[in-house]
Amino acid sequence: MQYICPICQTELSLHQKSWHCQNRHQFDCAKEGYVNLLPVQKKNSKDPGDNKEMMLARREFLNQGYYEKLSEKVNQLAVKYAANAQCVLDIGCGEGYYSNRLHSALNENSALNASNNSLDTAPKANVEQTCHLQGLDISKSAIRYASKRYPQMDFCVASAYEMPFSASAFDLAIRIYAPSKVEELQRVLKKGAILITVAPGPMHHFAMKKIIYSEPKPHDEAKAQIEGFSCLHQERLQYRLELSKVVDIENFLNMTPYAWKLTAEQKAEISNQGLSCELDFSIEIHIRN
Repeated sequence: MQYICPICQTELSLHQKSWHCQNRHQFDCAKEGYVNLLPVQKKNSKDPGDNKEMMLARREFLNQGYYEKLSEKVNQLAVKYAANAQCVLDIGCGEGYYSNRLHSALNENSALNASNNSLDTAPKANVEQTCHLQGLDISKSAIRYASKRYPQMDFCVASAYEMPFSASAFDLAIRIYAPSKVEELQRVLKKGAILITVAPGPMHHFAMKKIIYSEPKPHDEAKAQIEGFSCLHQERLQYRLELSKVVDIENFLNMTPYAWKLTAEQKAEISNQGLSCELDFSIEIHIRN
C-alpha cells in the first residue's frame, strides 16, 4: 500500500519498520504489523474510536455469526460489481471481521475463475491472493487486534476524514456503519471504482428503541445520493436477531450505545428474558463518476 504523510501529504516510504516522508516525518510500525497514521495533534480525544471493551464485545458477538448474513450479502455484491478489484479499502474496519471475509471471497472468486479458464482444473492447495485489502479505523484497539489476527491484510490507524492514501488508490471500498468525508471518498477511489455502503434501515433494532424511548422513531430512509458517485443498486436486508445466551446479550449491548442508555435493571431484565430484535440493513452500490 502506498501511504501519504498525514502531516504534509507527501509520499511515505518504508525503511525497515518505519514509514518516512521527504520532510522527515516518521511513523513506526507496531509489533503487530499496523502503522499509526493518526498524529496526536489531530486526535479529538486521548483514545478516539471504540474503546477496548466495545471492540472485544463486538468481536465476540460477530464471531458467533449473528451478522454473517450481512457479510455474505456484501461479499456477493462485491463479487458481482467488482470481481476484478485489486486494491480494496474497508473504511472503519474495526477488528477486521468484514475485511477478512471480503478478502477471502474476492480471492476465492478469482481463483475459481482462473481454474475454470485453465486446462489444469486440479484444485490448488492455497488460494492465490489477487487482491490487496487495506483496513482503516480510528480505534487503535481494534486495529491492533485486526492486524494481529489477519496478517494477510494491511491495517492502519487513521481518520476516515483525512485518509492517508494517495489519490485514485482503490478499485473497491466498503463502508459499514462508518462516517466519512465525501471529498475523501472522491479522492481515494478511482474513476469507475465501486463503493458499497451499509447503514441502518428504518426498523433496525426497533425493539431496543421501544425499551429506551417513550416515542421511538424509525431510522431515516437512505437517500442513495453521494456527490461524485452514481447509485447502481439499493436494497434492504432484513431478518430477526434472537439471543438467549446471557453472554451474547451482554456483548450485543456493550458493542452499541445501548450499554449507556439502559439502566442496570433494564439490562438484567433483557438478560433474563432473552432478546428478540429486528435487523434492518440498507445496502447501496455506488460507482465513482
